[in-house]
Amino acid sequence: MRCPSCGHPESKVVDSRPSDDYSTIRRRRECLSCRHRFTTYERLGDSPLLVIKSDGSSETYDRAKLLRGVTVACAKRPITPDQINNLIDGIEAELRQSPKNETTSKALGNKVLERLEKLDDVAYVRFASVYKDFQNIEEFASALEDLR
Repeated sequence: MRCPSCGHPESKVVDSRPSDDYSTIRRRRECLSCRHRFTTYERLGDSPLLVIKSDGSSETYDRAKLLRGVTVACAKRPITPDQINNLIDGIEAELRQSPKNETTSKALGNKVLERLEKLDDVAYVRFASVYKDFQNIEEFASALEDLR
């Protein structure tokens, strides 16, 4: 595993732990050159998930894209990176347990909203404001009322 700090191609595993649902292995590594410590995640590689977008086109599920969206919604909130990763791990586990290897972007967004609502109200509203594409203040106020 290449070190993200210095680029050295070799590191050693310091600690390994399975995730709560045993679908991921979290590894703490240490660079053999600069001693920088970093975390990697190992996941089972299987058939790719497809996301059907609202315009009917499809694209391969991209964890990094979902992670970016959730991370932006959770910015400056008391939410740890582990909580965000667990949220996404839960969504991925649910998607992989489905008999189909595809989902709609709407269903994916709703899964994120369900979990964010339980985690943090502000992050929920931030994600909803982008995901639901509020067109006016009344739609935004309605979403806030639903949280009460």
